[in-house]
Amino acid sequence: MKIKAECFYTKNDEWVLIEGDTATVGLTDYAQDALSDIVFVELAVNLGDTIEVEDNIATVESIKAASDVYAPVGGEVAALNEAVVDSPELINSDPFGAAWLIKIKGQFDSAGLMDAAAYEAYCAERN
Repeated sequence: MKIKAECFYTKNDEWVLIEGDTATVGLTDYAQDALSDIVFVELAVNLGDTIEVEDNIATVESIKAASDVYAPVGGEVAALNEAVVDSPELINSDPFGAAWLIKIKGQFDSAGLMDAAAYEAYCAERN
């Protein structure tokens, strides 16, 4: 299981990479492995939307289950990754790269998010 040290994580298995006033959000390697083959992604937000922490930003469906994806931080939706909508299998092959879901602009607080070590321990507890 891949965990990137520079990201923060949620208990819902989202990752967020905060770079200045931009946060990139996606699904973790743990989540894609648990879901198995991802066959459908629907983004539930639009460019310019203002979202809050825990808002539903996407739905991901696999051959096993459907799962909602929640915003780990709040702000304004600055970019949508249409490539992952067109090719949902990107989440399985590149969860931290090409399969990002949305980018958010704002001022972010990482309180309530787990760092890489805490997320790794959280995942180990669930296995």
